[in-house]
Amino acid sequence: MKDMLDHKDCLSLDAAKLYYNSSFSQAEVAAHLGISRPTVSKLLTHAAERGFVTVSITDPREQSDELVSALCERFSLADARVTATPPGGSLLADLGSAGAALLEELITDHTSVGLSWGETMSAVASHLRKRPLEGVDIVQLKGGHSHSERSTKDLQTMQAFTQAFNAEAHLLPLPVIFDSVEAKEWVVRDRHISTILDMGASVDVAVFTAGAIEKESLALNLGYLTEEESEELLTNAVGDVCSRFYTAEGAIASPAVDARTVGIGLDDLTQRPTRVLVAGGHTKTRAINVALEMGLATHLVTDQSTAHRLLEHN
Repeated sequence: MKDMLDHKDCLSLDAAKLYYNSSFSQAEVAAHLGISRPTVSKLLTHAAERGFVTVSITDPREQSDELVSALCERFSLADARVTATPPGGSLLADLGSAGAALLEELITDHTSVGLSWGETMSAVASHLRKRPLEGVDIVQLKGGHSHSERSTKDLQTMQAFTQAFNAEAHLLPLPVIFDSVEAKEWVVRDRHISTILDMGASVDVAVFTAGAIEKESLALNLGYLTEEESEELLTNAVGDVCSRFYTAEGAIASPAVDARTVGIGLDDLTQRPTRVLVAGGHTKTRAINVALEMGLATHLVTDQSTAHRLLEHN
């Protein structure tokens, strides 16, 4: 490793040690190393990007054993992580950070990981640290091509996961919902596509979020659905997981749309040994609650407020 470090790496390590270990100010680091203060700032950023520096914050508010135990008992979970977002903070970033930390524990050598997409999954991906492993496969659980200006961020999310774990990516380069059942069935007969779908249905770890069904929901604004279908889902569905829309009773909200959907089905999802649901926020509470009642998750990452609402709801 030492031979692989260049001059900038070494200088950034010196700056980081002075700043973090010796509690020097950036101005003091600059004077000590004979460089400018802006250069110190850039070196500290470089050290973080290279993985030389990691920051760990232990927030007692997020370690509520009683709250975690209540969630695990109520929804038969193997584990739950609960974040505490301060006023003015980013719920999405906190969920992403907690989700990434959990996945770093769950993903080991030769693990196959199924991955959904969306804003929450993108947040998880952005918080992953580089931890190269051997034989890890990252499988896209559903198509991600958009027919609108809204982006699913599927490619960026897959790329971040593969880079973090030194993994091989298995992409589904197609829409998640087709215009017709015939078109969908023709595509999934392709040898490459069918292989990836089979891989998705047999992953060791599935990572996904639950979406609320609202007019502005990403799932309803990717150009897949007619206006009538969107209205049907707004009326009948309370949430979606992997673009499978479900009712308050856990039934498929629109069999016609579901029949045109390419990706892991909810029945296959529930058969995966480790299923990580990362979701939070007031508008998603009902979607999360029903997903948990359906047994879709073995692990939950959510925020304190949502956790309390889930328990109060039941």
